[in-house]
Amino acid sequence: MDKIPNTADPAETNPVEETTEVIGLKFNGNGKAYYFSPNGHILNKGDAAIVETARGIEFGYVTIPNTRVSSSEIVPPLRNVLRTADDSDIVQHEKNVELEKEALEVCRKKIEEHELTMKLISAEYTHDRSKLTFYFTAEVRVDFRELVKDLASVFRTRIELRQIGIRDEAKMLGGIGICGRPFCCSSFLSDFAQVSIKMAKEQNLSLNSAKISGTCGRLMCCLRYEHENYEAGIKKTPKVDAKVITPDGEGTVTESSPLTGLVKVKIATQSGEIVKVYDRDDLTVVKQNSK
Repeated sequence: MDKIPNTADPAETNPVEETTEVIGLKFNGNGKAYYFSPNGHILNKGDAAIVETARGIEFGYVTIPNTRVSSSEIVPPLRNVLRTADDSDIVQHEKNVELEKEALEVCRKKIEEHELTMKLISAEYTHDRSKLTFYFTAEVRVDFRELVKDLASVFRTRIELRQIGIRDEAKMLGGIGICGRPFCCSSFLSDFAQVSIKMAKEQNLSLNSAKISGTCGRLMCCLRYEHENYEAGIKKTPKVDAKVITPDGEGTVTESSPLTGLVKVKIATQSGEIVKVYDRDDLTVVKQNSK
């Protein structure tokens, strides 16, 4: 019987993925790059640009030059790059940074005057100084309406106070972790991912909170970096107390390393018990521990 020829349009069977041209920018050293529409501009990595954001007009540095990405990676509509920053924009940005430091000191004094239980973290001007945002942490809800009025009368611009979490505080302030490297959150992590104590357990780490917590007091973000590898390794590795058949006879697992695939097994011999190390592929599980 003759085969029916395939008359399907190749474009229908293998549709071309839709892409969008973007430029990625970072603000204030933040680890996350935000996508913008080039709007006809060609920018290189390291260039400074003025862009339109939800907060207003902002100054940022290009970390991703003109490139095309899958349209599924963006949330339309993209805001525009307004222009390449010129010398006056750079001077304005540097002045804003100095003014932000002064604004922090003024705001701290005002917080004390209003006797508010809040910890001020940072201040940020929009590039045109049409808005000044103060970031703070607090353990309870804070009524800062009078503080906002007071600050508006001092700075003569729109004031916003935004409460952030303790992990966001670490991201903004930066620092050096116990590993000796800059905080992941302030250097390259774009978003915070959920980290659980289970991840520490699966990696056989000490559950001492001081050893598995970051400077922010939360579980270290790096606990999840190898989590998927550990999960895959654990599924293939006999658990502690499992009964296994080894090349030297039956024994009981006393220790296992999911990443290396090595397993310590205690075997009873005529002269007593011995412990030997085996590759998990050389073992056959007789009875797995249910824990």
